[in-house]
Amino acid sequence: MAVSMMSSATAARTAAPIQASGLMSSFTGKSMSSFPMTGKANVSKRSGNAGRIKCMKVWPPMGLVKFETLSYLPPLTREQLSKEVDYLIKNGWVPCLEFELEKPFVHRTYGSTPGYYDGRYWTMWKLPMYGCTDSTQVLSEVDECVKEYPNAFVRIIGFDNVRQVQCISFIAYKPPSFK
Repeated sequence: MAVSMMSSATAARTAAPIQASGLMSSFTGKSMSSFPMTGKANVSKRSGNAGRIKCMKVWPPMGLVKFETLSYLPPLTREQLSKEVDYLIKNGWVPCLEFELEKPFVHRTYGSTPGYYDGRYWTMWKLPMYGCTDSTQVLSEVDECVKEYPNAFVRIIGFDNVRQVQCISFIAYKPPSFK
């Protein structure tokens, strides 16, 4: 790849004939008189739906730890977990459970480079659930994992075995001792 370097004097000599030909004009900015406004804007006459919108509050960053995917959501109910698992099965992803006993949240212990963080890799609970067709199978495995490790965080991941990537991940259980 070739890189061309040009002095500012050369650039000025090159730009002068172009500006003179009318192909390029220098930027002079916009004056406020060119905008179609007469007087002050009346905010009360603007249309909008701001009064009718109900937005979901997202994860507050102060005093809370951040888990990987869907951290900003409130804890999912059993029904919501079932719908998420149905979604990943419908997409052809393989459900897999992971648990963590010590530090389940994103943290920086061993590196400080951009994009690097610890706490990504958890311990797998059994093998991925190849051939799983029902969310109740996955949720019963969550229950078994919680029974075995009541102080562990449990997450469900959806693994695409064709592309070899993790497509979804969400917390299925937080221990009662965690605030």
